[in-house]
Amino acid sequence: MTRTICGVDIASKSLEARIGQQGGAGSFPNTPEGIAALGSFCRAHQVDLVAMEATGGYEQQAFAQLSEQGLPVAILNPRSVRQFAESMGSLEKTDRIDAGMIAWYAEVKKSPPACLAPKSQQHLRALVTRLRQLTDIRTAQLNQQRLVTDRAVQASFKKLLAVLARQIHDLEKRIAALLEKDPLWRQLDQAFRTIKGVADRTVARIMAEMPEIGTLSNKTVSKLAGVAPLANDSGQRQGKRAVRGGRPAVREILFIVASVVGRYEPDFIAFQQRLRAAGKPPKVVRIALAHKLLVRLNAKAREVRQQLATLQPERMALPARSR
Repeated sequence: MTRTICGVDIASKSLEARIGQQGGAGSFPNTPEGIAALGSFCRAHQVDLVAMEATGGYEQQAFAQLSEQGLPVAILNPRSVRQFAESMGSLEKTDRIDAGMIAWYAEVKKSPPACLAPKSQQHLRALVTRLRQLTDIRTAQLNQQRLVTDRAVQASFKKLLAVLARQIHDLEKRIAALLEKDPLWRQLDQAFRTIKGVADRTVARIMAEMPEIGTLSNKTVSKLAGVAPLANDSGQRQGKRAVRGGRPAVREILFIVASVVGRYEPDFIAFQQRLRAAGKPPKVVRIALAHKLLVRLNAKAREVRQQLATLQPERMALPARSR
């Protein structure tokens, strides 16, 4: 059965909508009022699915508001949509053409709607994201401070670093309280910390960026994080396998923490030594350690969910990915 799909091309200030590849079109401001009007437009055309690309966060408000209105919304990979358009011979590019192409892609690929994450999950991800941003700013300021000898400028650095320290400490306390309040997150926190080298920030980042952990197979969760080597074979040729795609924020923290775990956990140490003895390049060793860490975390999360499932079956359902 053919679905009626509304493709939406999103910009910072505008939303360009189109029904199917060549259907009715409309332009709306990317504001709460504009999104409400887009929702009315979709209902008037009896839309079965609203499809939009991930655009660096500009899509989040529209995704949340339309989902709350009861409209199914699919979030698409913009590179995949662009490659699809080029493969179909469509080289022209305007917002309206792009909106039609988004709808066409969602129809051909049978894109499923994304689930709106619970408020607590959205809140955790917002706090974790802000903590990461402030930590990056503090690191940059500390690096710049080392190059300065002027007293007045040093005083400026100290004031800013003090403000950053207070805000970072406040965010860490709020994140810890949020994890402690939720039974599942609390148990996952305890389970993850049994791996030596995994600390509070790792736990918070994983829970914020990958709420599906423990509900998927090791292969699926590895692809989701972008640490699964992808096949590149053709006929008798076996090409070099590489990792790509996935969730950068998860992959980043896995790389960092795996290097620490690789100094303390005996099986990680032995695994790392085997790879190096086999002549594997440092980058391959790094990816393999991150993959091994994710598989270990996934196994622990699965055990926690199974233990809690009988007590709170509704809470153990597959969590939504916060967009």
